Amino acid sequence: MNAIRSSWKNIRRSPYQAIGAIFIMTLTFLAVSIFTFILLGSSRVISYFESKPQVTAFFKDEATNAQIDSLKKDVETTGKVSSTKFVSKEQALKIYREQNKNDPLLLDLVTADILPASLEVSTEKIADLAEISSAIQKSPIVQEVIYQKDVVATLSSWTSALRKLGVAVIVILSLVSVFIMITIIGIKISQKRQDIEIMKLIGANNWYIRWPFIFEGIFYGLLGALVGWVVSVGALFYATPTLSSFLRGIPVFPVSPVFLLALLLVEFVLASLLGALSSYLAVLRYLK
Repeated sequence: MNAIRSSWKNIRRSPYQAIGAIFIMTLTFLAVSIFTFILLGSSRVISYFESKPQVTAFFKDEATNAQIDSLKKDVETTGKVSSTKFVSKEQALKIYREQNKNDPLLLDLVTADILPASLEVSTEKIADLAEISSAIQKSPIVQEVIYQKDVVATLSSWTSALRKLGVAVIVILSLVSVFIMITIIGIKISQKRQDIEIMKLIGANNWYIRWPFIFEGIFYGLLGALVGWVVSVGALFYATPTLSSFLRGIPVFPVSPVFLLALLLVEFVLASLLGALSSYLAVLRYLK
């Protein structure tokens, strides 16, 4: 308790230094939260596309039902297909209307004649996608083939790049936070050098002297993590309607409250470690 009271006194006596330490910690954990949300969203988008038919063939308008049935049977007899689904022009229009039900202008512009019929194909193995896609593409009644693996591969590469960028930014901000915290705590220690010398003369051990500064660093870390988390979650909730409209049916939102609380708990642990480490390193040089 004495260590905590001493920490609070140190904070109150130098509020501007405390604000600076909290601000840099806030930036660090704001970055942690934002990149966590981006990676969560990316993984959900990838899972969504992986669960959907991986090859979609759009037919020409002159394609007959007999030709489409023949192509469907040819694909199924390869033994590499897990499922096929034919989507007629009318069904495509129904899907389109459901996806754009909040935009009357788009609904008025599109009719069933404009939308092509399609065949959705899922394979047993992703390795078979290229062969099935190539076989379908050769059919004279097929106008276009969308290769779902390409979408997943592109999203995966983006996610990997974002993960590397996020780790780099977080590591840099964490190092900056540690250096700034060491500087701030070091200034405070230098101002109390005489008090520390007196405490050592009367028999205080090193940990008795360290604890107030360590608690101070932990306080800066926890408050910075809390503020960064609150700002990021607020931004997420604010952007959710826009992002949901943009993603159009991809189940990225809502983000589970349990996940948000778990993220806050993890950030509290990391913030405590960063704050304690910074303070310990700052005090170390004065207690040698």
